[in-house]
Amino acid sequence: MNYEERSRAQVRKLKDQEKVRILSLETSCDETAAAVIENGRTILSNVVFSQIDLHELYGGVVPEIASRAHMEACPRVAAEALEQAGMRLEEIDALAVTCGPGLVGALLTGVNYMKGLAFAADKPLIGVNHIEGHVSANFLTSPELEPPFLCLVVSGGHSHLVEVRDYGEYRLIGQTRDDAAGEAFDKAARVLGLPYPGGPRIDRLAEEGNPEAFSLPKPKTEGRYDYSFSGLKTAFLNLCHQIEQKGEPLPKADLAASFRNAVCTELAEKAERMLRDEAAAGRRPAMALAGGVSANRELRRRFEALCGRMNVPLYMPRIDLCTDNGAMIGSAAYYRLRREETAGLDMNAMPALRLVEDRR
Repeated sequence: MNYEERSRAQVRKLKDQEKVRILSLETSCDETAAAVIENGRTILSNVVFSQIDLHELYGGVVPEIASRAHMEACPRVAAEALEQAGMRLEEIDALAVTCGPGLVGALLTGVNYMKGLAFAADKPLIGVNHIEGHVSANFLTSPELEPPFLCLVVSGGHSHLVEVRDYGEYRLIGQTRDDAAGEAFDKAARVLGLPYPGGPRIDRLAEEGNPEAFSLPKPKTEGRYDYSFSGLKTAFLNLCHQIEQKGEPLPKADLAASFRNAVCTELAEKAERMLRDEAAAGRRPAMALAGGVSANRELRRRFEALCGRMNVPLYMPRIDLCTDNGAMIGSAAYYRLRREETAGLDMNAMPALRLVEDRR
């Protein structure tokens, strides 16, 4: 048998195994992360090498620098993840890696490293959608969570409302029509002169400001559950320029708080509309958050209040599992493995990979 045939045979046996342990790798952007996950729910190790110091000088991620840093870090973080889990590679049942979406060079680095490792160790390999990984972070924080449920996926490149119908099965409900919320936060932070990464820094600064200090326009979209942040970002940029043209110092804390308030209002209002429509149809599914922006303090407060009012169970990833990490990839991979969805040695990086192809 060749590698692919042996891999499929191993996976069929693993479906009946009591404990399945997966070594997973995440390299979609500027974090090299590896983890060992048991049965999709238990973290045995979770190692993250951040490249923030490398990219801070440039005010954002430089793809070439990110790829080179991943090349150096992949063997190190994988070895450290195994060591923290107290396991040898031979004791691992399968390997997993993010195959998209993300920066093509960064993805290729991780994909090629794990393909080589999987072939050398003769272990099954699972390719994982990065966004599905973010959704799956909730399974690690809340092992009792089971599909179906609704989820707001909000990150630097994505703002989606989805229904998680089953493991690996999704329905797109709403999405951003232009910029993502995380991108808008990063651009607003740059206007305020805050260093990279801008999103977490604007969140911290906003805690010191007045969210009602400045009025920003309310985005309008044709789709009932869709988002838009491009106009909001432009309005914020113009507001800051107007203040500077008057020769006045920027009240950065108030500006940060006002912008955060506007973005979180947009995110929460569309989610509330979705939940109310579900309730009117006689359904009351659980709500979950996912993605890097789900660590935003105001967003978490909004959804706690919203779901409390509507008596809807709310699930949010642990703060350290909101940003990119290998653990979430291992969790998603376990359920792909249960469906016998393994990758061959011809797997490629897919920088534009989508979670859902269309609205169904």
